[in-house]
Amino acid sequence: MRAVLEARQKAAAAQVKQLQAELERVRAALTDAEEVHRHRVIGLEQYLEALAEEDPPADVTGEVQRRKPAGPRRAVPHRRHASEVKELSPDYQALMAAAADAGDDGLGARRAAVVLGWDSASASRVEGARARLKRLVERGWLVEAKPGRFTLPLPPSEQGAAGAGRPGGGS
Repeated sequence: MRAVLEARQKAAAAQVKQLQAELERVRAALTDAEEVHRHRVIGLEQYLEALAEEDPPADVTGEVQRRKPAGPRRAVPHRRHASEVKELSPDYQALMAAAADAGDDGLGARRAAVVLGWDSASASRVEGARARLKRLVERGWLVEAKPGRFTLPLPPSEQGAAGAGRPGGGS
């Protein structure tokens, strides 16, 4: 009887080991698939933004035609080319307001997804929100003082006084 029980215990231990190895393989595959998905979401957003930012063709008089793009404009103007937040799309205005509310703690991507009305449990939605926050950083509307934490830049009058105390504040 003892031999039978030991054989069953060894078989169960072998099955546990096999299933743990399979679990690790599936976790690694899931991590890889999530990374590919995140890159594709960001790539698609960048592509759509690039399409929206293309310069309209010049007409025969040499002037640039001013017409609205066919789809919704998602481009974010650079801060130095815009006078106020109202020039941003409603989603970006909401992100700017949330960053202002967050203060020095900064706005994270998961909270930004909630502000945009997206499912914050969805990795792709959180990464989409992060891409929008990064776009606001690239255009000078926000700074990423700490990794993953987005805040409003210091006003020019305070930038000199703060010096190097706040990384990325000089946009």
